[in-house]
Amino acid sequence: MTIIRQEDFIKSIADGFQYISYYHPLDYIQALGKAYDREESPAAKDAIAQILTNSRMCAEGKRPLCQDTGIAVVFLKVGMNVQWDAKMSVTDMVNEGVRRAYGNHENPLRASILRDPAGKRSNTKDNTPAVIHYEIVEGDSVDVICAAKGGGSENKSKLVMLNPSDSIVDWVLKTLPTMGAGWCPPGILGIGIGGTPEKAMLLAKESLMDPINIHDLIEKGPQNKVEELRLELFEKVNSLGIGAQGLGGLTTVVDVKILDYPTHAASLPVAMIPNCAATRHIHFHLNGAGPAILPVPNLDDWPDVAWKADTEKSKRINLDTLTPEEVASWTPGQTLLLNGKMYTGRDAAHQRIEKMLAAGEALPVDFKNKVIYYVGPVDPVRDEAVGPAGPTTSTRMDKFTEMMLANTGLIGMIGKAERGPAAIEAIKKHQAAYLMAVGGAAYLVSKAIETAKVVGFADLGMEAIYEFEVKDMPVTVAVDSKGTSVHNTGPLEWQAKIGKIPVKVM
Repeated sequence: MTIIRQEDFIKSIADGFQYISYYHPLDYIQALGKAYDREESPAAKDAIAQILTNSRMCAEGKRPLCQDTGIAVVFLKVGMNVQWDAKMSVTDMVNEGVRRAYGNHENPLRASILRDPAGKRSNTKDNTPAVIHYEIVEGDSVDVICAAKGGGSENKSKLVMLNPSDSIVDWVLKTLPTMGAGWCPPGILGIGIGGTPEKAMLLAKESLMDPINIHDLIEKGPQNKVEELRLELFEKVNSLGIGAQGLGGLTTVVDVKILDYPTHAASLPVAMIPNCAATRHIHFHLNGAGPAILPVPNLDDWPDVAWKADTEKSKRINLDTLTPEEVASWTPGQTLLLNGKMYTGRDAAHQRIEKMLAAGEALPVDFKNKVIYYVGPVDPVRDEAVGPAGPTTSTRMDKFTEMMLANTGLIGMIGKAERGPAAIEAIKKHQAAYLMAVGGAAYLVSKAIETAKVVGFADLGMEAIYEFEVKDMPVTVAVDSKGTSVHNTGPLEWQAKIGKIPVKVM
C-alpha cells in the first residue's frame, strides 16, 4: 500500500507551479516553432518570434512567461489503495503548495485571486484557493496535473446547448471570431462535448492537458468521429486568418483537442476553452517514493529564433515630448519603439479614476499628452526594475476609454488584442491611438523597462498606477487616430489570402 507523505505532496505541488511559470511544455514550443517557419504574415511572424524569444529567456532566467501567472488548477486522480501520512486535508495541502509556489522569494508569482468576487473583490495575496478536480481511481499512486490559466484566455470560454441535429463545426467557426484575440493566439482549442453543461466545460479544460499531436493525426488519418472533427476544425479555424495576436496570419491554433462523454438524447452540450501563448501545465505521478522529480528541459530543443528590435524599420518615439500631431501621423500596423515615461493602469485603477473625476477630485498623476499601459506586473527580484510586465486584455478598459480621452488629456493606450467599437469610436473622436504589445512576451517586454515606481493607488497592489521609464519598448499601431483597426483589417486580408472560407463583407 502506497503512503503519500504530507510534505512530499505539498512540495510537489509547489515545485509544479514554479516549474510551469517559466518552462513552456516542449510540445507547444516545437509546434510554435513550426508555425513560425511557415508563417507568411510579417506582423504574425514578428509576434511569434517575440513569444519564442520570451520563452527561452524565461527558461534561462527562471522568471514567469506571462505577468498573469494564472489561477491555479489541479487535477488529481487518487488511487483507491493510497494512504495519506498527513494532518491536513488534501485540499489544504494543495493550497499550501500553491501558497509556497506563488510566494517563492527567488521567483515570486503574481497573486491574482480575489475573494468576494461579486462584492469587495479583495486579493487573497497568495493566489489561493486553487480550483481542484478530484477523481478516485484504481491503483496505488496519485496522478497530478498542475495548470495555470490566465484570465485573458479563461474569459473567452464558451458554452452552448446545441440541438442534437446542429453542427458543432458551424458553432465553433461562428463563435471563435467573436472571441477576439484576448486569448493570445496561437494557442490550443479545447472542446468538450456531451454530459451536462458543467461536464462539457470540465472536458474542454481537461483536453488542454493532452499532448499536441495534430500533425501525427494528419499523417496517420482519423480513426473515429472525434478525430475527424479535430482535423476539420484545425483546418477551418486556421483558415479564418485570425493569426498570431489576431493580427492576421496562417496559424491561429497549433492543435484542437476534444474530449466527449455520453449525454441526454435531447441534448448536445458543447464547451470551448482556449489555451493561450502562455500554455502552462505539468503532469507527474506520486508513488510514495518522495516528492516529484520534474525533468529539466534541454534548451537546445527550443527553436532557434531570437527576436531583436528592428531599429531600421521601426520608428523610435520619445514619450516625454509626444504631441497629438505626432500621434496623428502614425499608421495602422506601423511598429514603434517607445522611449521615455509612461503610466500604467488597468481595471481597478480606471474604476477609481472614474469615481474621482465624478467627485471633482484631483488625480494622482497628470495624463496630459501621456500614454497609459494596461498592465499588472510581477514583483521584481534581484536587479530587475520590474518583473514580467506584458499587456492585459484591452477590451476590459473599453468602457472607460471615452472618459479617459475626454477628461484627462490622455492621447495613447497600450494593451493586448483588439478594441471594441465604442473604444474605436472614442479613439477616432479624440484622434488618439491604441498600441498593441505582444501577449505572451512579458519577460521580453520587461527588459525594456528601466525604472518603475508606484505613483498612485498603492493599495491596489499589482493594479496600482506605476510610472515606467522605457527604452525601445516594441509596440504596433493597432488603432490609428482615424479609427482603422488592424485587428479588423488583418484577419480579413489573410482569410482572403488563405481563400478556403468566403470573406464576410464588413
